[in-house]
Parts: sequence; C-alpha cells; structure tokens
Amino acid sequence: MSYQQIPDYPENYSSGNIISRFIDGLGYRYYWATEELTDKDLKYKPSAEGKSTYETIEHLYWLSIMILDAPQHITSIRLTKDDLSKITFKNLRENTLHNLKKASELCAGKTANDIAVFTVRIQKGEDTLEFPFWNMMNGPISDALYHTGQIVSFRRSSGNPIHPRVSVFLGKTKEL
Repeated sequence: MSYQQIPDYPENYSSGNIISRFIDGLGYRYYWATEELTDKDLKYKPSAEGKSTYETIEHLYWLSIMILDAPQHITSIRLTKDDLSKITFKNLRENTLHNLKKASELCAGKTANDIAVFTVRIQKGEDTLEFPFWNMMNGPISDALYHTGQIVSFRRSSGNPIHPRVSVFLGKTKEL
C-alpha cells in the first residue's frame, strides 16, 4: 500500500515537485495515522458534539478527491452520506491513499506555468464554484494535514497511539 514510507525526494525544486512532496508528506502521515485503527478508535469522539474518528476519515476521503480532481481539471462533486455509508473503513483508507498518490504523481515535475492552469472546481447544487490552485494549498491540502493530526490525537486518546518509530521528519519508520 502507498505511503508506508515517503518516496525519495525529487532532483529539483520545481513548483510541481514541491506540491507533490507536500502531498507525499500528507500521505505518509495519513498512512500511519490510520494504520491498525480499531473499532474503538473509529468510534472515538472528543465530545458529544464532535465528529468521530470515522467521520473525520470520511471527510479526509472527500478532501483527497478534491486534491486529485484539480490537476485533472475535473469538477469535484461531494459524496452524500448515503454514498459514504456503502464504503468500508478499509476501502476509505485505501482510496484516500490511492487518491493522494495519484495526485502527487500528476503534480510531480510540473512547471509553474503547468500549475497555473490547475483549478479547483466544486459542484454545489446547480452551481460550479471555481478557484485558483492557490486555494488547494491553503484549503484541502492544509485541511487534510490538520485532520490527519486530529486522528493521531484521537487514537492516542482512545488508547492506541501511532507506531512509536514513525518519523515524519525522515518520512520513514525507524527500525527497531
């Protein structure tokens, strides 16, 4: 499965490679945040009003769809609760990791001019909202990093912390 470790870094700092690396860092964090989650972890809520870990994972799946759609010039259409209820945790996790990996690959090697034509398009009812790719970075990518951190915190609170050898700085899990 993708992102057990972060891929080797690219040879240069092109615009696309920088975006790709951010997505890879997200993928690595998400992989370990969601690895070996238990039923207890998935049901955990920080408060009665808060979202559960599972609901946060559903949201992360939606964000991964948006992250993948933009470089393909595809309009993102939000899945309904009914659509999401048909997807198992295992499939949500695998699909999210797949979406991030493919988005990273689509961005890798792209120039600033290539990235400039990427747009974030979201279908809302009859309307399609369109934003420059800048909004992808401060929106879905940053939001996904934020929510992945929430999962790490939630699982720690439910008694199942992430693997102690995960090194987000190195992008690898240290050997025992």
